Amino acid sequence: MRPVGLRGRVIAGFAAGALALSASMALVSYQLIRGSLLAERERTAVRAAYFNATVVNAGLIGDEPDMVEILRSLDTGSDRRPVLRRAGIWYARSADSGVTASIPDPLLRMAEAGTPGKQRIRADGQPAVVVAVPLSDSTVFYQIDSLQELERTFQTLAAVLTLVAAMTTGAGAALGWYATGYVLRPLRSVASAAQEITAGDLSARLDPASEPDLVQLTTSFNHMVDQLARRMERDRRFAADVSHELRSPLQTLAAAASVLGRRRERLDDRTAMAADLVTGEVARFQALVDDLLELARSDQPADRRPVRVSELARRVCRTRGISDQIIDGEDGTWLVDEHRIEQLLANLVDNALRYGGGPTAIRLGCQEGAHYIEVDDEGPGVSPEDKEVIFDRFVRGRTARARGDVDGTGLGLALVAEHASAHGGRATVHDRPGGGARFRIELPGCGR
Repeated sequence: MRPVGLRGRVIAGFAAGALALSASMALVSYQLIRGSLLAERERTAVRAAYFNATVVNAGLIGDEPDMVEILRSLDTGSDRRPVLRRAGIWYARSADSGVTASIPDPLLRMAEAGTPGKQRIRADGQPAVVVAVPLSDSTVFYQIDSLQELERTFQTLAAVLTLVAAMTTGAGAALGWYATGYVLRPLRSVASAAQEITAGDLSARLDPASEPDLVQLTTSFNHMVDQLARRMERDRRFAADVSHELRSPLQTLAAAASVLGRRRERLDDRTAMAADLVTGEVARFQALVDDLLELARSDQPADRRPVRVSELARRVCRTRGISDQIIDGEDGTWLVDEHRIEQLLANLVDNALRYGGGPTAIRLGCQEGAHYIEVDDEGPGVSPEDKEVIFDRFVRGRTARARGDVDGTGLGLALVAEHASAHGGRATVHDRPGGGARFRIELPGCGR
């Protein structure tokens, strides 16, 4: 499972904080408003019940008062239903639809004992409040006030507060997105500068004035790059100077070896064998010095120009006297460093000739936004252990060691990787279907 990035975690944190805050405020607001409205409605119900109880009590004067007519004389509207209990008998303005049954027994006993009271109930499945007002020892007036309209108000209030909480959460997430974008902007600048440096542009620097709060970071980064540039320049100059200084004695040795080679027929067998060894080692030494010089220059940025890489590949094959094995899936120009790509191709072909019996195919093409170069051979392939280190410097594969090959410098594939990296690409090795190895170079820029 892919871990959530820093920006995602910050956005989630802002959203969660906004949700918690808005939900808490909505809950508190809902409870306060609900309690206030209920209390106000109950006070109104009590005042109306006492007023109507006074009217009913006045109508009860006489020997045989008409209870129903007295209740019908009350102006209660559709939300209030008055009932009267006298001597254990219930009286209502219309047929009892279960109203009296919804009055709780504790409230009945309390009212019959002469104590007024009120209680929230559910009458006919709807919320209501009942107020009990004792009129005499045997008579109690009850009034049931419906709270259905108030309940709808609470539902609307809950929906509005929920919507506000959702909007606040979205606003918190948006604020987190903006805040992380602002905070990560300097880090993106650092990452961009680091990519430029990795690609070989050691002139990349950060502007301390762009982010005053990150002056220490930008200053430290620039100082680090300065130190790295100086160190790499010293190492490059040292390697170049050493390689250059070795050229003169090597040329002298090569000339001497050439003289020995021309006079080999005049030498005895033992001396001739020694001359051959000297000639071979001098040639290998010259190749090593040339590769070291290339490595010393490999940290320089690639000089990109439009190049027909298929022509480079054909030229490499011609100079080595091998047949044209090029399969070009993209017959066009690439924006690359011609010298680096030509040497990259030459090293891959030489590697196939030395260890793989020669290249069986050289493929050029474009896939998923990147140019690719593939060189196949029909050798024993590369072991899984060697695939991890085959592009390191001075590393020889098991195949070379098993054959006792000493001609290589151990830098050819390292140069391939360096040249690919200079273009922002990479070098990999795979097993070729049917046996052998497949070296693949991927260079970004296809389709631009």
